[in-house]
Amino acid sequence: MSETQLRIAIIGDELVAGVGDPKGLGWLGRVMARTDAGVTTMAFPLAVPGETTTEMSARWEGEFARRASSDPDVDHRLVIGLGIADITAGLSVARSRLNLANILDLADQHKVKTFVVGPPPTVPELNEHVQELSHAYADVADRRRVPYVDTYTPLVGHDQWYSDLAVNAGPYPAQAGYGLIAWLVLHSGWYSWLGLPDDQ
Repeated sequence: MSETQLRIAIIGDELVAGVGDPKGLGWLGRVMARTDAGVTTMAFPLAVPGETTTEMSARWEGEFARRASSDPDVDHRLVIGLGIADITAGLSVARSRLNLANILDLADQHKVKTFVVGPPPTVPELNEHVQELSHAYADVADRRRVPYVDTYTPLVGHDQWYSDLAVNAGPYPAQAGYGLIAWLVLHSGWYSWLGLPDDQ
């Protein structure tokens, strides 16, 4: 990486903030701890609790701009961490797809490279909807050649994931669950997206 600085903005809901992790790292802190870009790296988690993709689409550009630099040597990136707020808010899958597409297309217009982390499984009664949404998000990202991390499929049958959700008696994982998400991110194109070797 030839740039003098890397700035990564991460938009999303509570999962981006690592809510429920007693170590306060979440998946993002664990990923950044395993990322040596060889330049000064700034990661800006821009989490909003319970945020839908409609709300995310409306705010991300302004949030991103306030953390951007006019220096041409700065490499700006955007990570989108998706949750289940669209489901609980009653948004249609078509609307969720469109919202993500709008974010990715606008970022592309600004020449900002994007990386998408899909929603993990949650309480059983919502998982069918999470699966549908994850497939839809993956399709949107794939059509734009944007890396997409499917966290749903590997974790929906993972005993440790559900044990970790039970620790917090709710929709948020604890230490082990965030570690699982971080592992999936790191092994699903994260390093290649940053132009780094995969053996960090």
